[in-house]
Amino acid sequence: MQIQFLGAAGTVTGSKYFVCTAAGNVLVDCGLFQGLKQLRLRNWAQLPFNPHTLSSVVLTHAHLDHSGYLPLLVKNGFSGPIHCTAATSELCRILLPDSGHLQEEDADYANRHGFSKHKPALPLYTEEDAERCLRQLHPLDFDHDFQPAPGMRARFAPSGHILGAASVTLSDSRRSVVFSGDLGRPHDLIMAAPRKIEFADYLVVESTYGDRRHSPTDPVAELGAAISRTIRRGGVVLVPAFAVGRTQTLLHCIERLKSSGTIPRNLPVYLDSPMAVDVTNLYERFAAQQRLSRQECADMCRAATFVTTVEQSKRLNAIRQPMIIVAASGMATGGRVVHHLKLLAPDSRNLILFSGYQAAGTRGAAMLAGAAQIRIHGQDVPVRAEVAALSSLSAHADSAEILAWLGGFRAPPRTTFVTHGEPVAADVLRQAIERGLGWTVRIPEQAQAFELD
Repeated sequence: MQIQFLGAAGTVTGSKYFVCTAAGNVLVDCGLFQGLKQLRLRNWAQLPFNPHTLSSVVLTHAHLDHSGYLPLLVKNGFSGPIHCTAATSELCRILLPDSGHLQEEDADYANRHGFSKHKPALPLYTEEDAERCLRQLHPLDFDHDFQPAPGMRARFAPSGHILGAASVTLSDSRRSVVFSGDLGRPHDLIMAAPRKIEFADYLVVESTYGDRRHSPTDPVAELGAAISRTIRRGGVVLVPAFAVGRTQTLLHCIERLKSSGTIPRNLPVYLDSPMAVDVTNLYERFAAQQRLSRQECADMCRAATFVTTVEQSKRLNAIRQPMIIVAASGMATGGRVVHHLKLLAPDSRNLILFSGYQAAGTRGAAMLAGAAQIRIHGQDVPVRAEVAALSSLSAHADSAEILAWLGGFRAPPRTTFVTHGEPVAADVLRQAIERGLGWTVRIPEQAQAFELD
């Protein structure tokens, strides 16, 4: 058995782990690269294997940095099953067509306004490509053994993070490999805690926040303070938010703030993301994976006015009063939030409030680093609005929480591979595992392969 790291090596995006045996090949995760241009260009590069030779794909969860390359993989010849949990399947049916649609929209916008260097600008894949790959989704239950390739067994275990998120155990008759996927937090406001795993010959663990501890600040109070100070100066709160997970947590927090009287009950709140609207409605269906009661789910769904059409989204820009706009995408890389940024960022009364991890090279990372202007649709837009981040709302485990999860193993894996982190975060976690647990740890480089003896 050999594993090759084709993504999430030295970065937090593009997760792809190619597991090769004499009997068959499996790709664990199939994500898009996001952020820096040199990373995004990898999405256009040919993979180092023939998609026809894949037995199957196994997804840990539905976020695009783990699933967003699937339409292109299928377009290039992969015809096997895509194994995932039931909730991941439902989320992919929302996220992937939306991703294709947005790419088509962005290419069309670039061609109409002439700011792309490519003539014409083309989408990486289309909405039709995404719809086609959905036919290959094969939803499975947690804790159910399945065969991803001849001679292999696999099983999903809940990892928290978002609906359907899983850690994956892949094994043959000689060894087992556990992929942590993205680990959630033990005391998340909505999601249940990640389940600990006891055995693995080899382990692949994420390190998104491997170099830091999350703030112990109450996220509801932190959000309330940010909204209140913006209202007082007559501004608009714009929250770029991931449609899956972060948006729902924000809506839950906003409803709690209104119920407690911390912010006005009549403060307008708009959810400007058709995809996030569809996702929010799944929380009652998969109630067993999250902590909210049926009533809390209903309250969360009523916390905002849902904006579904482009015309409705444009009308928000004509409103001249304090309000909250929650819009995709979480790192401000595309989607409707970019159009709102164009209007709201130059006004010092407003607040651009980030609520999750900002990968290097994204507009979100640039603004949090103090950028005086950002590039949108070929124009330099001044940033005079307040820019802040919620320090306590992450859906990723921090360094201490990752180490606590690792403490569930009853024996050290032969090798632990630290992935899905920027270089510093990955190396800090490596040192913590080596010194604290005494394990053998490697940090793979892009395209590096290892034999699993």
